[in-house]
Amino acid sequence: MGKDEKTKNPFAFPVTDGETFCQDGMTLRDYFAAKAMQALIDQPIMVGNTNATEILAKQSYIVADAMLKERES
Repeated sequence: MGKDEKTKNPFAFPVTDGETFCQDGMTLRDYFAAKAMQALIDQPIMVGNTNATEILAKQSYIVADAMLKERES
């Protein structure tokens, strides 16, 4: 996702300043991609595919970007 895209990408687990030690952690995009990866990794197309890791990473972020876009509508 490029800088020019207007899709919002907040932190997955935000903490209000002053409540506890504040560390931003992962973004919502990364969180969504991790969840999408869990669903995609077990698909038959991944088994035995030499490019499985690259495909999995790319597809996971495609799903994550779609989820972020849907949140805005």
